[in-house]
Amino acid sequence: MYQTIVTLKKGEGRTLKAGGMWIYDNEIDSVLGHFENGDVVEVRDFDGYRMGCGYINTRSKITVRMLSRVKDTVIDAAFWEGRVRDAWEYRKQTIDTSSCRLIFGEADFMPGIVVDKFSDVLVVESLALGIDRWKMTIVEALKKVLAKDGIRIRGVYERSDAKVRLQEGMEPYKGFLGEPFDTKVEILENGVRYLVDVEDGQKTGFFLDQKNNRAAIHPFCQGKTVLDCFTHTGSFALNAGIAGAKSVLGVDASQPAIRQAEENARLNGMEDRVSFRCADVFDLLPRLEEAGEQFDVVILDPPAFAKSRSSVKNAMKGYREINLRGLKLVKNGGFLVTCSCSHFMDPDLFAKTIREAAAGAHKRLRQVEFRTQACDHPILWAADQSYYLKFYIFQVCEER
Repeated sequence: MYQTIVTLKKGEGRTLKAGGMWIYDNEIDSVLGHFENGDVVEVRDFDGYRMGCGYINTRSKITVRMLSRVKDTVIDAAFWEGRVRDAWEYRKQTIDTSSCRLIFGEADFMPGIVVDKFSDVLVVESLALGIDRWKMTIVEALKKVLAKDGIRIRGVYERSDAKVRLQEGMEPYKGFLGEPFDTKVEILENGVRYLVDVEDGQKTGFFLDQKNNRAAIHPFCQGKTVLDCFTHTGSFALNAGIAGAKSVLGVDASQPAIRQAEENARLNGMEDRVSFRCADVFDLLPRLEEAGEQFDVVILDPPAFAKSRSSVKNAMKGYREINLRGLKLVKNGGFLVTCSCSHFMDPDLFAKTIREAAAGAHKRLRQVEFRTQACDHPILWAADQSYYLKFYIFQVCEER
């Protein structure tokens, strides 16, 4: 059916056979037939067994990303509309869809593309050459599927500006897909209003993956003093505020993020209780400790310190340092909320790092809750890269 056949080496493709979506360059024995990078190819095991189809890019170490394991699948507009419909039906059953991640790449069997919905605006991130060819087909399918539920999309913006595109032989890109529109979009989440900057905000403009985790802090914040580190545009800080915190301080090194956080506080009428400071968290926490500051709740939601396997060792030092410093600022009986959004910092390693930080701070931890990313970022078993967010709430106790 396909002009090009990719054959695996004997003994390779173990992850693929377990349900994974990727085939690496060192797993391939041969590629027979004429193709251009981005084309859909057939994949066979070493003995000729047909394993399905995916798109190929020999510039990438991930040479083939699987699209289907069903024999004779045709990859066309109808195929993508079916995948989009499945993704939307899943979200309708699992999460508030007013703002959510509509497509989460491999976990929605659409490898290499992410689409976030902020109210009536879509933000697209295309990270692989094969899917890039189909992105407009996918966008049109999304509009069609959402329209059947009475949802009209007024604009689409592309945020494919991650450097990882270079590994696919593509240049980073951002811009409108269709007619221009106001890129400051107001959303409502957990009762908090935000202005999301889909053009210049981090990633696609807002971190939807912490939606349920932000709600999870509410019971611990009423009447409390809260420190929110790496606050970005104030999402955890504002959730603490709406939950009734007495005072909240949000800290981030980005001045544009702080300005947006302050605007979000005003939007919610919380500027009297929720304030923000532009500072490096690693510098600020020791200064707060020296000044004798203490908080009822300390929240640590840093960016991914480990962006590759080789950076894990240094990342552990960073996570250990901020958790140690954060723990020292929590009042006895107060709470530490701590996260890692790095896939390479696996759950066991993250737990080990927190344990070491607690020992260094001479604190005892009682685990209240462990969570992962919101269910609109589903974890596809055997596709390990889809599991990345680890989220803990601990009660912090003095050693006794």
